[in-house]
Amino acid sequence: MSLTIQRLSLHADGIARGPNGPVYVAMALPSEVVEGEIVGDRIAQPRILTPSPDRVRPPCPHYRACGGCALQHASDSFVASWKVDVVRVALAGQGLKATLRGIETSPPRSRRRATLAGRRTKKGTVVGFHARASDTVVDLADCLILRPELLACLPTLREATALGASRKAEVAFTLTLSDAGVEIAASGGKDLDPPLFEALGRLAETADLARLSWNGAPVASRRPAGQQFGAAHVVPPSGAFLQATRHGEAALLAAIRDAVGPARHIADLFAGSGTFALPLASDAEVHAVEGDADMIAALDAGWRGASGLRLVTSQVRDLFRRPLLRDELARFDAVVIDPPRAGAEAQVTELAAGAVPVIAHVSCNPVTFARDARTLIDGGYRLDWVNVIDQFRWSAHVELVARFSRA
Repeated sequence: MSLTIQRLSLHADGIARGPNGPVYVAMALPSEVVEGEIVGDRIAQPRILTPSPDRVRPPCPHYRACGGCALQHASDSFVASWKVDVVRVALAGQGLKATLRGIETSPPRSRRRATLAGRRTKKGTVVGFHARASDTVVDLADCLILRPELLACLPTLREATALGASRKAEVAFTLTLSDAGVEIAASGGKDLDPPLFEALGRLAETADLARLSWNGAPVASRRPAGQQFGAAHVVPPSGAFLQATRHGEAALLAAIRDAVGPARHIADLFAGSGTFALPLASDAEVHAVEGDADMIAALDAGWRGASGLRLVTSQVRDLFRRPLLRDELARFDAVVIDPPRAGAEAQVTELAAGAVPVIAHVSCNPVTFARDARTLIDGGYRLDWVNVIDQFRWSAHVELVARFSRA
């Protein structure tokens, strides 16, 4: 049976109209005619009969097997316009429109943070990303998204896998490039007994790692694994969240600065280790709120060690269970909010009921963003504009910054 692809899903699979409903087609593009065996609601191995003019040759030799990227078969211009359209469609689903001010896309080989999987096999070890919709690990020899410093750690990860992975489970390696070198936070491996601790410690020294932790326990901390956030030097907890690329972080921060304008008292909600709070403190007093005590401690230490910044206060608080209330928000000229993928329903409800003049809303999920945007607009806010940010190149992941103001 041949089918024509109508559009892409949020996971970048092609969607065609099949005899019994939608059919999902891996690595297909709109307008393409494909054929293949339909199993359930999918064609896993399609044959492209009529290719799209936006189809290109994937530049990575691992692409057909590896699940780290989803859109290398599409032109850069198609991917950019599709990601902008994902935001537009999500807003339309809530009956909303917005001025979409284009997209910023991070370059290849710019990811400074990524999580790879390591697994022992009968023949040795494999380290890489998972295959599409599978727990199979695709062994990497090269990667077009990772910074070269992370790619150079593959031999170290293979050795760590051989040392600490069981035959029944895999190890997740979160790699982060700090200004002191690479740090690795490993989880899912064997218990950290003395022999494994010693072996991993020697490995960290041989590989010249800045820091290594195993199942949450520190193994080696050879140099402070710091990050520069504005004028502040911060050492986040091992494996802590960090924006995926420097380019993406800079694009997000530039849009946030544009959104808050001359505000002098800013609340930064879901502040992490200070990615936005500390740069904003060059011009404004900032109150940073985050649920992770270790990240807040890193933020506070970074602020105290910096010079030329205005007052930064901080608070450990679970904003899902205890959002800042409208009375607590009343003293701020602007709020920056950067929740995880689930969004921030409870906190947005309080914002909608308050009177903060400007909100800079950062999101990594256009669907939950649109839901929260509907709440703010129903509460009397105006959606002024949206900037789309793509720091996960060739993936289906979409990020954005939006400005809301009191109508």
